[in-house]
Amino acid sequence: MQDFLFYLNLGWEHIISLDALDHQLFILALVAVYAFKDWKKVLILVTAFTIGHSITLALSVLEVFKISSDWVEFLIPLTIVITALDNIIFKGNQSKLMRINYFLALFFGLIHGMGFANTARMMLAKEQSLFVPLLGFNLGLELGQIVVVLAFLVALFIFSNLFKVARKDWIMFVSSAVFALALKMTIERIPFEIGNIFNFM
Repeated sequence: MQDFLFYLNLGWEHIISLDALDHQLFILALVAVYAFKDWKKVLILVTAFTIGHSITLALSVLEVFKISSDWVEFLIPLTIVITALDNIIFKGNQSKLMRINYFLALFFGLIHGMGFANTARMMLAKEQSLFVPLLGFNLGLELGQIVVVLAFLVALFIFSNLFKVARKDWIMFVSSAVFALALKMTIERIPFEIGNIFNFM
């Protein structure tokens, strides 16, 4: 139980801490098009992201394959840039954006899982069972994601009801801010040594 709580806390901190800004920005870009009343759709969205990152988290920690950490750190903000840009382009068609975001959450979740794996792999002892650590880490990540999403939806509720901010303006404002930050991260993390990205066992 102690091991489970340790990895639960590790997963929680990995998504809540300031060092996890890239993952937080991706979640914000995904949920920017939703309102508080869309909480069921948001739950499906978060689940899709969880499924995606859980798959590559497990495979990476089990060392089925490895991707250079430099490339992972570059690809993560690139997924945010694409998601935020998608929001800006299709801001007038929110129903289409919601459908697209399910696929983005699942596919780009695979990439984010590799980033989570770099942290988890360093903390795991080679001789220990992976089930409990991976379960705890994933649940911690999930709880952290839910808190980030709830905080964002509450902020949207306040701005849209108290300050009467239109949904299109909200989507544009949030997505543009996320796009700018993520683009800066992407440029800063371009791998200068182009070599083999994948290393399969």
